[in-house]
Amino acid sequence: MTAQNVDHQTACSTTYDAVVIGSGVSGAILAHELGRQGLRVLILEAGPGHDLSIEGHHTYLDRFYTAISKDNNAAFAANPFAPMARSGEARRLQPGQPNSNGYLVQNGPFVTDTSYSRVVGGTTNHFESKTPRMMPEDFELKQRFGVGLDWPISYKELMPYYNRAEFELGVSGDVESQKSLGIEFDPGYVFPMKEMPPTYLDKLVARGIEGTVVELEGEKYPLHVTTFPQGRNGIPNEKYKPFNGGQDYVPVGAVSGHQADLGGRCQGNTNCTPICPVQAKYDARKTLAKALGTGNVHLLAQAVASKIHIDSASGRVTQIDYTTYTAPDGVRGPSGTVKARTFVLAANAIENARLMLASGLSGSSGLVGRNLMDHPYLLAWGLMPEVAGAMRGTVCTSGISSLRRGRFRQKQAAFAVDIHNDGWGWATGGANTNLCDIVDNRNKFGSELRAELVQQISRQVLLAFMVELLPEPGNRVTVDPQYTDALGNMRPVLSFGLPDYSMNGIAYARALSRQLYQRMGAEDYTQYDPLDPGYLSYNGEGYAIRGGNHLAGTHLMGTAPSNSVVDSKQRSWDHPNLYLAGPGSMPSIGTSNTTLTAAALCFMTSATIIAELRK
Repeated sequence: MTAQNVDHQTACSTTYDAVVIGSGVSGAILAHELGRQGLRVLILEAGPGHDLSIEGHHTYLDRFYTAISKDNNAAFAANPFAPMARSGEARRLQPGQPNSNGYLVQNGPFVTDTSYSRVVGGTTNHFESKTPRMMPEDFELKQRFGVGLDWPISYKELMPYYNRAEFELGVSGDVESQKSLGIEFDPGYVFPMKEMPPTYLDKLVARGIEGTVVELEGEKYPLHVTTFPQGRNGIPNEKYKPFNGGQDYVPVGAVSGHQADLGGRCQGNTNCTPICPVQAKYDARKTLAKALGTGNVHLLAQAVASKIHIDSASGRVTQIDYTTYTAPDGVRGPSGTVKARTFVLAANAIENARLMLASGLSGSSGLVGRNLMDHPYLLAWGLMPEVAGAMRGTVCTSGISSLRRGRFRQKQAAFAVDIHNDGWGWATGGANTNLCDIVDNRNKFGSELRAELVQQISRQVLLAFMVELLPEPGNRVTVDPQYTDALGNMRPVLSFGLPDYSMNGIAYARALSRQLYQRMGAEDYTQYDPLDPGYLSYNGEGYAIRGGNHLAGTHLMGTAPSNSVVDSKQRSWDHPNLYLAGPGSMPSIGTSNTTLTAAALCFMTSATIIAELRK
């Protein structure tokens, strides 16, 4: 199956029921839901068009395996026509000079190394696949703690759509352990598949911290290790039948049906970020394949949306312009215009805002592009006192979620702690850095080198603290005509900082990491480099902060045009036939990866769009 299943002339000459910009998880779900109801949908995708074939998958694998830098986008070719943010492009700011080295132009004060993918299936091609629900209190931050914003919908209103999202993504997990953290479920509910088993490293960490209790704002929090729900194929749960019409849950395999050797159970590859070799991990191409299978959904890849046209009298979108290209290393192709009754921007929080602002649409509230959010990550790494089995299992199976909620959120950010199974790679560039250290500084070669390398790597542990960030109007995306890409489209300009609320959480996380390593008997090797682009000082101590790639918040949902960009169904207040879908609509991100919540929101939104188009 090829992704480019409609030609440029057909796309331009057809009036669709809906045009969707982006084929990531949000766009794929919306297209599938509309398509299976008989509505005609066109998806415009900026990325290349061979992603749904076995040849395309093998190309990605070969590129990743041979790449020197194993960043999140290492599997994908550099593409000047649809460039994407890459972590290695981050540079420390010079006074008065924005960092325009990469696709993202960064004004600071904080330089983020966050990244996203502009390929068919979007960033789910490289996401870690953790799929926890948000906490019920995440929807009521202002009401409960006097900080941030409240959602215009409640957790309970979103619960049935969380169920649908977990079915679509094929979530493996344990409901009882999630309930112990304060997350609510329907009576008797279970995830479609059983939890991914904790690794040996997870068990060692759990044993080491057992009995640890911390106190914050007068409340005590016992720390426990629990597994994370994950969008990857495991063992189907026989108890899921009541939630699947009495049928067994059948995991979705590889994107192309003839790939009989792929798409089965997770095989524990630690390089599932950025790419799962056997396609056991969910990515949006699985939903997209079903959407195309309806016969009602067209996909035009290598087509970059450039401008949204608005009827000045009604405020309705009339058409969207786009430009094609022949290949990432090819030439610019023809431009075109697509028309529909309804339009959906379903790229990501940065790209949705960039397109709106490039089209002169800042919203009557002036909030388009504002309140950009992402999870800042603080990494702490050490060596366990015994062989811990690092490099086995997926990137992250378990963590410490005890501090995701609580009264302390009045003063400091909540956070979740990931236990990484892939060693120090994210933090130090290991195992390459370990090898260089052993050869250059310890002068070991041959059998001694191999023994020392195994001894070091097998004991590595990395704790990644995913810290809450509240919506701040000053954290924003803008555009500037002096910064453009190869097609002449304006690139996103980021102004981004970390407020005291998040920094208080980061400082507490670092102190906690020292305590945890002491309890585990691990040697703390954490050291933050002042030359790191994410380095900053707070209350006399330095930290290097990583971007979480969980972009949200640039077109917030709310209760009125004065306080938001979209309503509770992700419909634009100003343009009645325009929806801005995905994490950009979220008024808070709490301590959950954003993919599952974005999927749930899009199932809710699809019902609204279908009802509107059937009028």
